[in-house]
Amino acid sequence: MAPFITRPEIRGTFGVCASTHYLATAAGMAVLENGGNAFDAATAMGFALQVVEPHMNSPAGEVPALFCKAGTNDVVSLSGQGTAPAKATPKAFRDLGLERIPGTGLLPLVVPGAFDGWMILLRDHGTMAPRDVLKYAIDYARDGFAVAPSCADAITKCQPFFEASWPTSAALYRNGGNPIKAGELFRNHALADTYARVLSEAESAGDDREAQIEKARQCWHQGFVAETIDTFCTDNEFIDTSGERHGGLLRADDLANFEAHYEAPATFDYPAGDHVYTMCKTGPWTQGPVLLLQLALLKGYPIAEMDPLGTDFVHTIIECAKLAFADRDTFYGDPNFTDVPLDTLLSAAYNDERRALVGESADQEFRPGTLDGHGHPPALIPKGQTFNVDDLAPHEHDTMFTYQLDRARGDTCHLDVIDKWGNMVAATPSGGWLSSSPAIPEFGFCLSTRGQMFWIDEDHPGCIQPGKRPRITLSPSLALRDGEPYMAFGTPGGDQQDQWPLHMFLRHVHHGMNLQAAIDAPNFHSTHFPGSFYPREWDPAGLRMEARFGDDTMDTLERLGHRIYAEDDWSLGRVSACARDGDLLKAAANPRFMQGYAAGR
Repeated sequence: MAPFITRPEIRGTFGVCASTHYLATAAGMAVLENGGNAFDAATAMGFALQVVEPHMNSPAGEVPALFCKAGTNDVVSLSGQGTAPAKATPKAFRDLGLERIPGTGLLPLVVPGAFDGWMILLRDHGTMAPRDVLKYAIDYARDGFAVAPSCADAITKCQPFFEASWPTSAALYRNGGNPIKAGELFRNHALADTYARVLSEAESAGDDREAQIEKARQCWHQGFVAETIDTFCTDNEFIDTSGERHGGLLRADDLANFEAHYEAPATFDYPAGDHVYTMCKTGPWTQGPVLLLQLALLKGYPIAEMDPLGTDFVHTIIECAKLAFADRDTFYGDPNFTDVPLDTLLSAAYNDERRALVGESADQEFRPGTLDGHGHPPALIPKGQTFNVDDLAPHEHDTMFTYQLDRARGDTCHLDVIDKWGNMVAATPSGGWLSSSPAIPEFGFCLSTRGQMFWIDEDHPGCIQPGKRPRITLSPSLALRDGEPYMAFGTPGGDQQDQWPLHMFLRHVHHGMNLQAAIDAPNFHSTHFPGSFYPREWDPAGLRMEARFGDDTMDTLERLGHRIYAEDDWSLGRVSACARDGDLLKAAANPRFMQGYAAGR
C-alpha cells in the first residue's frame, strides 16, 4: 500500500516553486506567469519571506544560494553572508568581560548581506527591474498579511521582554495596541516605506534595469540604510543574553566595504540505484559540506536494503551524523581566513577510517578526526557532558535567555524554483529574526545577530575576525543526477538543516518515495554535538524523533544507548524541494506548521 501523503506531489512543465510560506510561493509563481525566470522568481520570494516570516528572517539578514543556469551543468554558490565588523575582535569581547558572544542584542551584529545577495543575483541572471520583484513584499507589508501561528507564538513569547527592554520591537509587533494573534492581518508600514524609498532612489538612475539595481545597492550599503544602521548601533545600548546592556560594533564603513559574491560549490558523488547524484553545497563558511561528509560515510552502507522507517536506517544515519558534525565543529570556518582540509575530509581513505568508529550501540563521545595542522575542537563545553542551563551565570537567566532556549527561538526560511527553461535556484534566507535584536523604528526590521556563531578562541577556525564570515548553519542543496541538474531543496532548522533534507533525499533516491512522500515521512535528528547558536547546548547521544515512528522503534533505539525524545507527530522538518525529470517539473513542500506550500503548472 502506498504511504499516506498530506498532499500531492506538484507536477507540470511551465514552472514550479516551493517555500516555507504560501505567500512567498504565490509571489514566485506570479513572477513566472508574468514572464520572469527562476532568478526573478527567487528574488521576489526572498523579499516576500522577509515580510511574512519576520520571526525567521529580515531584510537585514543573510542568504546563501545555489543555482544552475539553463543549458549548463555548472552549479554556482552565492554568498550573501555578511561579515564581522572591523571592531569585532576577540579582545573587544574579552574587554567587556565576556567569555562568549551574546546571542541577541547589538554586540553580535554582522553586516546585512541578504539585500546585496538578491540584487546581485537579479542583476546577473534575472530579467526584471527591482520594482517588479519588490512589489509583492511591499504589498504584503503595506496591505497586510495573515500572521501564521508560529509567528504569533514567537511574538507573544517575546512581548514581555520587548515591553521591558526593547521598546522599539514592542511598538512594532502590536495591532492597535494589542499583541498580534494568529490569523490577524499585520501591516508593517515602516518596512513598506523603506523599500518604497529604495525603489525611488533606484529609479532615479533612469530606465536601465542594471543601473537601477546598482543604485539600489548603493543606497543600501552607502546611503540612507547604512547611515541609519550606524546611528542606531552608535546611539543605543540594549540588554542582551549576557544580562548586560551593550551598544553595537557595526558601522556604516562595514556596510560600504561589503559585497556579495559567487563561489564554486563543494561537491560529492553519491551512487544510488542506477544513478550517480552529485550533491552540491555551499562552502565551509556554512555547515553545508557536513551533508557531503555524511554521504561519504553512508556510501559504505546498504541504505536501499534498510526499512526507511526502521531502526537500522535511523541508527546508521545518526551515528554517521555524529562523526560528520564533530568534523564540522572542529575544522570549518571561512576559507578566506582558514585552511579547511575539505578534500581530505571527503576522501575515501579518511571515511573508511572514520566509518570503522560506527558501532552497534550509540556513541556517547565527541569524536572529530585528527589532521596535522588543521582544526581545533570546541572547548567551551566539557567534552562528553550534557549542557546544563544551571551551569550558567545567574545573570543569564533572564526572560530573553529563557526565550532563546525555547523551541520558538528565531529560525530560517527556504525557497526553491525551477522555470520552464531549466534555470534552478535553491536559497536559504535567514537572520534578523524579530527576537534577535531591537527593531530599527525607521525601517520596521531588526539586524542579524549571526556573529553569535563565532568563537573567541583564537585557535579555533571559527574565531571572530574583522571581515570574516561566521560559520553559519544555512545550507541550501542542489543535486545533479548523472551530470544533469535534478533537484533543488532545503529546510530551515539550524543544525538540522543538513539532517532533515538528507533523510528526504535518501528516502527519495533509495526507496522510491516521491518528493512529497519523502518530506511527509516521520523525521528525526541528532543533538549529540554542540549547538551552533548561543549558548551552544550539547546533549550527547540525544535523538529526537517524531512519535509516528512508534514505540517499538524508539524502544529499540533506546536500548542501543540513544537518549530518545519523542516529539509531536508532525513537528520535525520544514523541507521543500523542486526537481526536473526530463521535461517534467516536480515540487513538494512541508505540511508541518500549516504554512509551507509548493505550486506549479
